[in-house]
Amino acid sequence: MRPVSGGWSLRRRVITLLTVVGVLLIGLAAAEAAVAARNRTQIDAVLNQTGPLRVQSQELLNALLDQETAVRGYAVSGKPADLGPYREGLDQEKAVIASMGELIGDYPQVGRELRIVQERVGQWRQTVAEPVITTTERSGTQAGQALVTDQARQQFDEVRAAVSSLQEEILAAREQSAADVRSSSNVLVVLLIVAALVVVVAGTVLLISLDRMVVRPLTGLASQVREVAEGDYQHRIATDGPPEFIRLGDDVDAMRQKIASDLAEVRQARERIEWVNSQLQKQAEELTRSNRDLEQFAYVASHDLQEPLRKVASFCQLLQRRYAGQLDERADQYIAFAVDGAQRMQRLINDLLAFSRIGRLTTGFTEVDLNKVLGDVAGQTEAARQYADAELTWTEMPVIRGEEPLLTNLLANLVSNSVKFRRPDVPPKVHVSARLVGAEWEITCQDNGIGIEPEFADKIFVIFQRLHSKDAYPGTGIGLAIVKKIVEYHGGRVWVDTDVPEGTAIRFTLPALPEDVEAAAAADAPEQSEQSEPSAPDDAATPAEAPAGPPEQSADPDRPDRADGAPESGRTGDMRETVG
Repeated sequence: MRPVSGGWSLRRRVITLLTVVGVLLIGLAAAEAAVAARNRTQIDAVLNQTGPLRVQSQELLNALLDQETAVRGYAVSGKPADLGPYREGLDQEKAVIASMGELIGDYPQVGRELRIVQERVGQWRQTVAEPVITTTERSGTQAGQALVTDQARQQFDEVRAAVSSLQEEILAAREQSAADVRSSSNVLVVLLIVAALVVVVAGTVLLISLDRMVVRPLTGLASQVREVAEGDYQHRIATDGPPEFIRLGDDVDAMRQKIASDLAEVRQARERIEWVNSQLQKQAEELTRSNRDLEQFAYVASHDLQEPLRKVASFCQLLQRRYAGQLDERADQYIAFAVDGAQRMQRLINDLLAFSRIGRLTTGFTEVDLNKVLGDVAGQTEAARQYADAELTWTEMPVIRGEEPLLTNLLANLVSNSVKFRRPDVPPKVHVSARLVGAEWEITCQDNGIGIEPEFADKIFVIFQRLHSKDAYPGTGIGLAIVKKIVEYHGGRVWVDTDVPEGTAIRFTLPALPEDVEAAAAADAPEQSEQSEPSAPDDAATPAEAPAGPPEQSADPDRPDRADGAPESGRTGDMRETVG
């Protein structure tokens, strides 16, 4: 890897640019805030100080005019009522002056003009208004009118001139405030323009920098990467620009070298795989030939091999019937051994054929109603259940996809085993139930027989594995191996539940139909709980207990536990078949 050249990194450059722009924008923002605050103060002065001062100066002039008019009117008429406007004007004058005094704090020149107005109004009132009112009250109207001279009028004109000067000063202050507002607004606009220019310049610089420092190096790097992607794995990747991009180019080139090395290994591995595939092809052809030989063997076993066995068994049985009792006891025993051996060999061959055909001779999966299957199983096992006085019951069973003959064989093997491995003095009871667990149906075959020790729970599914001698319990030891193969062929699993208190519980799973899974998922929790209870295998652990869900129905009309309206049950001799 080549060394990275010195220089500022892309991050440092971007951070520096953003920092400079940020400082400029913050400074402009602070200046704009100060100018805006001053502008608000100036607008407030125009609206809330100089404006009201102009109105109040006019009100003051009106109050003074009312006083002067009232004094001259009283001097003419001598009526005390004519002095009302004078007194009202005097009160209004005091109120206006007090209000103006609160607004002229920032305008000392206006304050001086207001004080001049107050002084001249005081002089006019002292030298003209009060003497005229007093003389008129004491000496009459002629004496009062004699005091209203041109000099008195000239003195009031001076008051009016002072008020005019006050108004002009207020107007000048207002114009100055308005000029300040315009000036600060212009400054604010200039600052905003400067801020916009800073943003535009910073954006332009950033775009140019990104094009030179980011876009161009990335474009060059992408072009080189495309060359490598098109198959030129020996093309060395190099880039320029900021240190980060140089390191990125070095990393990509290291990845190219690793890919080239891996591809070389893959080519070698592919050559090895092709050789292995050729060997596997040869083995597959050998397996095909072997399967054909096995099929030929199965044909021979089912036809040619059984023919001499049937002859041996038939002639041994003829010897047994014709010469029974005519030979000695040992001869009869030997003949019985030969007959039993030939028959067991036939059963063993038939079971082996059935085991080998599972999954090989298929009719295709269809929707199978396990209730109908259990009805067929009840018919197939009727003779054995009559002999053992066995009772077979089942709860409502689901519909699944599978091969009906294989599923019938599966359940027939389980029911036959439950009847076969019974306790000597206890009538066998076999109960089959189902419950939905996730996306599978868990089906349980529960009996009250001799049970299975936990250490043998896995061995019973091994072909030819027997836990008892053939004298105690007949059979070839292949039934549960067939069960296991059928379950696995349907995508399920089978096991022995060793936690039941009595008998044996063999459980297996079968995939559920999608509509059953969707219906269970859409149901409310209480409803789901109620629907699960009838098929819970634990509730049917012992035949002595009533299984959860619909009550078991017996064909015996004398049984008191039969529910009205329950499905009819079949009965043959002492055998009971019940559909729950």
